[in-house]
Amino acid sequence: MVGWIASKRCGPIGVDVGSRSLKLVQLDATGAQMVEAARWELPSVGENPERSVRWEDLASALQQSLAGREFQGRNVVLCLGADRLFVQNIRIPKSPPEDVSRLVLQEAAGRLPFAIDQATVRFIETVDVRQGDAVKREVIVLACHQPTLDRLLGLFIEAGLKPVAVDIEPLALLRCYASQFRREEDRAQRVMFVHIGSGRTGIVIAEGGMVLFIKYVDIGGYDMDQSVAKHLDMRLPDAAALRRQAGDRKQDQRDPEIQRSLTEAIRGSLERLAREIEMCIRYHSVTFRGRPLSRVVLGGGEATQELVDLLGATHDLTFELGNPLRSFQAPPGLGRSAQWDIAMGLALREVN
Repeated sequence: MVGWIASKRCGPIGVDVGSRSLKLVQLDATGAQMVEAARWELPSVGENPERSVRWEDLASALQQSLAGREFQGRNVVLCLGADRLFVQNIRIPKSPPEDVSRLVLQEAAGRLPFAIDQATVRFIETVDVRQGDAVKREVIVLACHQPTLDRLLGLFIEAGLKPVAVDIEPLALLRCYASQFRREEDRAQRVMFVHIGSGRTGIVIAEGGMVLFIKYVDIGGYDMDQSVAKHLDMRLPDAAALRRQAGDRKQDQRDPEIQRSLTEAIRGSLERLAREIEMCIRYHSVTFRGRPLSRVVLGGGEATQELVDLLGATHDLTFELGNPLRSFQAPPGLGRSAQWDIAMGLALREVN
């Protein structure tokens, strides 16, 4: 628990609803000091990584994670993650600004997994690209099912909280790490951020604070847990616990034999993830010409230094482990720092 100076106004509480845990962070008004942070384990969703946590379990976890804490106020910034967010890159004809929204909605209507009139659609324009003899605009479409969003907002309101903004996971991820850029050369670099979650991995390529590319791939912690369970002939919950415990230990405290078995078990998952990362690197080099990628930053609840080393060995780029908490005096017991990237990005969101 972090002490709060009463004379300072606070920012909103960033709430990251993951598959395995609920994470809340609040910073002071300047974004320089941490007011409070809390992590609450969610009930297991079983062997299906696509199954979201039950609404009633989320409501209970939200109440318990706030109880007895020093969060100030009730303003919260929510997040739409992989299970509630549709993401796709499209290309539209180069057009006047007033025509872009219409063209994006027309293109998106045939691609969404739900009716366009039940969707909230936003988009990010990136760069002009040449496609054959034509010049087109690369656009990232972001959409969610409005009834799902309404239910999520209602759950937080019923908990006595005030949602002041709804963000998306990729932008929160970028905001978290962009806030650490201090030098002009850091802001000018193109970086790939890889957020390895339980069910999926989000990949974001950005230049400074500008998003160029977003993609989700169906590889994550659940996939690795299943591989360990099969390889070592264990129950899935036991395999998940073994993998988490091994990853949380310091390098010199790990059992070499167990570590070798785990590495061998998840090799297939890592090879698939490495191929996905390579395809994204190639897409960037073809589509966004001019400046190469400088490095790859791994974050999320499944990111460890071992994964950084294993994935980095398959590419020429520099891989590093993200540390969203490095500039803050954080309370004890928060676990792996890399898992706080989304929550920290939400807490840094500016709201009116």
